[in-house]
Amino acid sequence: MSVVVITGSGGLIGAEAARFFDRQGMSVIGIDNDMRGYFFGATASTAWARAELERGLKDYTHAAVDIRDTAAIDTLFARYGKTITAVIHTAAQPSHDWAAKEPQVDFTVNANGTLVLLEATRKHCPDACFIHCSTNKVYGDTPNTLPLIELETRWELDSSHPWAEHGIDESMSIDASTHSLFGVSKVAGDLLVQEYGRYFGMKTACFRGGCLTGPGHSGAQLHGFLSYLVRCAVTGDAYTVFGYKGKQVRDNIHSADLVNAFWHVFQAPKSGAVYNMGGARHSNCSMLEAISLCEELTGRPMNWSYSETNRIGDHIWWISSVERFRADYPGWNFTYDIRRILAEIHDAMAERTLRTQRKA
Repeated sequence: MSVVVITGSGGLIGAEAARFFDRQGMSVIGIDNDMRGYFFGATASTAWARAELERGLKDYTHAAVDIRDTAAIDTLFARYGKTITAVIHTAAQPSHDWAAKEPQVDFTVNANGTLVLLEATRKHCPDACFIHCSTNKVYGDTPNTLPLIELETRWELDSSHPWAEHGIDESMSIDASTHSLFGVSKVAGDLLVQEYGRYFGMKTACFRGGCLTGPGHSGAQLHGFLSYLVRCAVTGDAYTVFGYKGKQVRDNIHSADLVNAFWHVFQAPKSGAVYNMGGARHSNCSMLEAISLCEELTGRPMNWSYSETNRIGDHIWWISSVERFRADYPGWNFTYDIRRILAEIHDAMAERTLRTQRKA
């Protein structure tokens, strides 16, 4: 049977990928040692997601392995060898702010861990398709130099700019900008994945994601914008908006739409491919607009405040162009827009909160 190895299998994208590839009849090997709980505390633990995968999937095997552990990863890949036809690498330290607290952990997870996985793939299953979850933070704060216009509820790109219609494409430079230490560690992993495709001819693809979201996200203040926002809307917990008048714009892609893009790549892989991937013009919102939508869903005002200080390297406006991906894979399209995404997260969060209250 064909095997897919998924790192970060308890996370939002990893768990979505595990369910998807299980439905395609593949054996799923999930690698996840729940470092998200270490990064962001007990409420961000992915243990619940792991339990759901072990209960619900037909052929799922879990490995609580650290991706930086070369010997453990090599042993795992040697066990399955060339039956591994896909490696989906979603494991990461994902936060700007957290990276500055423990730079060595951040870099070794995001850069060294990626190298360990690439080498294991090259050694044991070189024909496998290697799909990497990168980030738009590889561009640093270069997007903030775009000609932005302040509107009532959002910043917007000047309509005369070439990227106004579809969003930012892959030609934007990653150089001479402030990335945050997180952005730097992700750049390193991104370039490694590209190089293993170009230099060794491996089938690799980097997805430079905007805001990846969905009901399976264990959102925290430092990572998981929509998930954490909706959680605060449901529970009444305080939420803080950092800088840019709350008008900063993000495109948001549902985990199911992203994993469907992975599937298209798996069926017809290339070498060293790079794609910006997010909600594009189809699915995006500002902070103020997201808060307003949350208040519509809950029927009450949110408990939120504003801090003038923005996060270092944060984007004022980010909308991804997905035109390069669509050109390579014209059969792919979005199934979720921002309203449907928020409604689904709200319903899942409300149900999860109610279950927790009943147990208490």
